Amino acid sequence: KLPFDPTKDLRSVAMLAYSPHLLVVHPSVQASTLKELVELSKKSDLNFAVTASGSTAHLAGVELQRKSGAKWEYVPYKGGVQAVLDTVAGQTQVLMNGMLATYPHVQSGKLKLIAVSKSTRMPLIGNVPTIAEQGVPGYESGTWQGMVAARGTPDAVIARLNRELVRIIRTPDIRARLAGQGAEVVTMTAPEQDQFFAKERARWAQVIKEANVKLD
Repeated sequence: KLPFDPTKDLRSVAMLAYSPHLLVVHPSVQASTLKELVELSKKSDLNFAVTASGSTAHLAGVELQRKSGAKWEYVPYKGGVQAVLDTVAGQTQVLMNGMLATYPHVQSGKLKLIAVSKSTRMPLIGNVPTIAEQGVPGYESGTWQGMVAARGTPDAVIARLNRELVRIIRTPDIRARLAGQGAEVVTMTAPEQDQFFAKERARWAQVIKEANVKLD
């Protein structure tokens, strides 16, 4: 447990970037689309590598399972590195993970890419359909990068930080570097980020409750 309460002890500064999850499988898995993977999961024992219990990638997998009708068993890890390596080795068959850490293994042929979790296709992998396109309308998950500060930080400081951070991250050089890593610039003001956080907390709390996810 954290030694502080993020909702009470921190305040938003700025949202800066977003990177989607990739849904990948070991190359031995006889599925190349989400529909094929769902059908296979109903008649075969598939293990889903969880990078960390309660992580966004874990809950994204749970939400995908519920909305698509897939059936798989979750195998928890204490971090993304081992989860990826075990899926590459075939000890687990399915993985939902961040693009930056996962895509190199797709490029090397060690993992097979099924779908991207963004609401629209990624320019870097424009030939790969989204999960939403493959039968789960409105589905989106991923990693959001932003900045927060201590609750007592003055409004003027928050406003200045937001302006400067947004200005820097919107420069062509930064945009290009992020795009090359599978991320895109997505900026928000502090109030907009607060609203986003509230919406995300409600979304994932509902997933946890409905699926009876145990986070211990």
